[in-house]
Amino acid sequence: MKSGNGIVVIFDMDGTLTRPVLRFDAIREEIGLSAEPVLEAIVAMPPDERHRAEAILHRHEEEAAINSELQPRAAEVVRGVRAAGAAAVLMTRNSRRSTATVLRKHDLEFDLTWTREDGPMKPSPEPVLRICESLGTRPDRAWVIGDFAYDILCGNAAGATTVLFLEPGRARAAWADEAAHVVAALDELPALMGFEIGVR
Repeated sequence: MKSGNGIVVIFDMDGTLTRPVLRFDAIREEIGLSAEPVLEAIVAMPPDERHRAEAILHRHEEEAAINSELQPRAAEVVRGVRAAGAAAVLMTRNSRRSTATVLRKHDLEFDLTWTREDGPMKPSPEPVLRICESLGTRPDRAWVIGDFAYDILCGNAAGATTVLFLEPGRARAAWADEAAHVVAALDELPALMGFEIGVR
């Protein structure tokens, strides 16, 4: 398919569309990791260790998905983006299974979803580049919205416009200045993108 107006809006899931509930420190502790990124550490493990670590991660992800809560206006913003003729995409480092659980629970629909089983992961720019290719548009017509450095690194490297979602009260990290825009609420997005999506 193609985006009707060429605009692609790529949302992160955990901490952006949903409230952050994944306890990464607990996941690392149970697996036996230090402070390194969980997914990259698991990929580097021998097969037996990797199988055990993946089972732990899947359990935590599925529990988080079952207990997930949407950020304020998240569903309205996603629906409004699509109604305005842009493509709404979900790009996450989560599993396909836990992502499907979140979408079912909250009745969310996207034109395309990209999970870690679908190819390269953030912070690589490849997911954004491939998403845009699939939707028949250019990366400079894409917006990447997320709450973490990987979202901003990924989007910037692909040539997309990046938006950091920074909830009120959350400390602003040094890398936040790398984002083109910073918002404190998802319903600030329409004005940035230059279209009205009817969010109330």
